[in-house]
Amino acid sequence: MSIKKIISLGLLVFIPISIAAEKMEWGALTVFITAAIAIVPLAIWLSTATEEVAVISGPSIGALLNAFFGNATELIISLVALKAGLIDIVKASITGTIISNLLLVMGLSMFLGGLRYKEQEFKPVVARMNGSTMTLAVVAIILPATVISTSNVVEPLSISRLSTTVAIVLIAVYLMTLLFSLKTHSYLYEVGVAELDKGTAHAKKPNLWLWIGVLLIATIGVAFESEIFVGAVEEATAGLGLTPLFTGVILLPLVGGAAEYVTAVTVALKNNMDLSVSVAMGSSLLVALLVAPMLVLVGQAIGQPMDLNFNVFEVIAVVIAVAVANLISLDGRSNWLEGVLLLATYIILGAAFYFHPA
Repeated sequence: MSIKKIISLGLLVFIPISIAAEKMEWGALTVFITAAIAIVPLAIWLSTATEEVAVISGPSIGALLNAFFGNATELIISLVALKAGLIDIVKASITGTIISNLLLVMGLSMFLGGLRYKEQEFKPVVARMNGSTMTLAVVAIILPATVISTSNVVEPLSISRLSTTVAIVLIAVYLMTLLFSLKTHSYLYEVGVAELDKGTAHAKKPNLWLWIGVLLIATIGVAFESEIFVGAVEEATAGLGLTPLFTGVILLPLVGGAAEYVTAVTVALKNNMDLSVSVAMGSSLLVALLVAPMLVLVGQAIGQPMDLNFNVFEVIAVVIAVAVANLISLDGRSNWLEGVLLLATYIILGAAFYFHPA
């Protein structure tokens, strides 16, 4: 049995523990920790179910499923937090997910993969396309903050309308990237998505209805645990002396992105850096071009003033993450030292967010 399966099965015990912690009032910190751990195996099962359904449905529909369910856990947690009015944490989680995927996930993959293989290769053209698209996302994140900082007075309604306009454009661009990667230039993205464990290749097709059921149950489970998690997050993190900025940028992506971390590192250890880099950069793109705009539009619809006016320090951190990731990935080769550089950048940014008096 693979490490991923052991983790996904073993940690399920925290689901009843987190429920008991909330019902019996064991304290906000206990509820926060147990709910966070409970989300991890549910996120892994959600990811696994998506992959299994993709095997049955074929490459085109499978790619669409992965495109829309790839960051389902982060989206669900953010929607629950948005509904609860934790807008600062939601905004911070958007930038945090981008940063963690580009620096932490890709850094771990390159470092651990580089320890096993002296040098690993991946398609530089895909890295360049992802890098170019991420540049647009950075522009979208920078603009609202720039408008405010370069104007004497900016009406909240203007920022809201600007954010809505940008959100619509980003969703349109995301749809265009799907058309590009799945239809017109699909040959560029054929990264050999094989089974994560060669020994578990399917002798027969998976049971479609079984995995659809797992997908639905995991989604409901993530939503349920997210309610518990979000309900305790403010009190628990305040008790630990953590700011909403640090909580959103560092802690929430670690909880919501567990499945991507396991997948990217696992395939890197199998010398499939094409897929590993695609998972890391693709997840960042999904958050920047789809998740963030959806949260803006949903926020407007439910009366929560969600916009794209990010903290200036968050903007700078995203720019740094994108620049460093692009520089390291452009040549299509990686080694353990480049992984260390990405991880070191993430640690430095994490420390800066920890000490930032937001």
